[in-house]
Amino acid sequence: MPKIMGLTGDEAIAYAAKQSKVDVVAAYPITPQTIIVEAFSEYVHNGEVHTEFVCVESEHSAMSACIGASLAGARVFTASSSQGLALMHEMLYIASGLRCPIVMGVVNRALSAPINIHGDHSDMMGSRDCGWIQIYCENSQEAYDWVLQAFKIAEDHEVLLPVTVNIDGFILSHALERVEVYDDGDVEKFLSIRNAPFKLDPDNPFTVGALCFTDYYFEIKRQQVEALKNAPPVIDKVNKEFEGLTGKKYSYINTYGLEDAEAAVLCLGSTAGTAKAVAKKLRSQGKRVGVIKPWVYRPFPSEHLLQTLGNLKALAVLDRAICPGAPYGALCSDVVSTLYDNGKQLKVFNAVYGLGGRDITPFDIEAIFNEAMDVAKTGIVKEPLKFVGVRE
Repeated sequence: MPKIMGLTGDEAIAYAAKQSKVDVVAAYPITPQTIIVEAFSEYVHNGEVHTEFVCVESEHSAMSACIGASLAGARVFTASSSQGLALMHEMLYIASGLRCPIVMGVVNRALSAPINIHGDHSDMMGSRDCGWIQIYCENSQEAYDWVLQAFKIAEDHEVLLPVTVNIDGFILSHALERVEVYDDGDVEKFLSIRNAPFKLDPDNPFTVGALCFTDYYFEIKRQQVEALKNAPPVIDKVNKEFEGLTGKKYSYINTYGLEDAEAAVLCLGSTAGTAKAVAKKLRSQGKRVGVIKPWVYRPFPSEHLLQTLGNLKALAVLDRAICPGAPYGALCSDVVSTLYDNGKQLKVFNAVYGLGGRDITPFDIEAIFNEAMDVAKTGIVKEPLKFVGVRE
């Protein structure tokens, strides 16, 4: 039976990492992620885990240490945010290129300048093509659940790729919520210990990260693409095993009200909870609306998305980050590409919102739903890219 705890998003991630029996944590503090590694350091200090906790001088060093530990066969965890994630950027590519199944909690926060410590998705979207599997959570329960699953996904021999579990800064990271946590023994059975197929060993030396020119570099990059293609069936398998343990169903995409919807909102993270509440209100008024929430953003769930669309005529895609100079935000661009490639004649518009932690209100989301319903009725998109909640 699960135990009920009051945990913030940061604490939920730290608790899941503790139960995962991580061998090595290397980290550097940054708001609003710091609580994750602080909580984990207390577990180490109290003897609740036998983890090597490495205090480093920067986030770049943190990921470097994680890569070395992972290559030695350890189960590895870290966490970061914003400028810290940006400072890791070089090492993110090395972690995925060397096929290190590291799990990282990312507490999404705006990027400077100007300096801002509040939540948007600019940090992870800036690293969206670094070769990591990327998961976004709506609440603390999902953060806890996905960290447990992330280790099993990352360490699968058909995948061997790092994973980020993303939560919205302050909105989830510092908000206390009811979280069901599972028995340590059940988690241990679900995860077991890491069985690394290749690891650094002085008695059996091999070369890692050698200089690679035109002869093999392209092929290695292609292998990363193939590893991401291998991820969906592994994610499905892990989701089913997790459901068997907990009764909770996870997949690539979570939906609400799509059975008869003509217009829908698609968004990542905590915003989906507000969108569902608004959709519930509108559906009680007879309006056929729904919500699409991708849990997994990389690899992008194109097939799963297409299966959810049903009879939709209009889709509003909400981006909590901007792509200056591009036609759409990153999430919307992926959606539009998927629809175009599959000949779907669905009207789409992009709403950028919440930059620097600015609230998006139920009123704002209801207005987006109303616009989507107008587009569904008329077939006309008046404003393909709009900014919601910004002062003109």
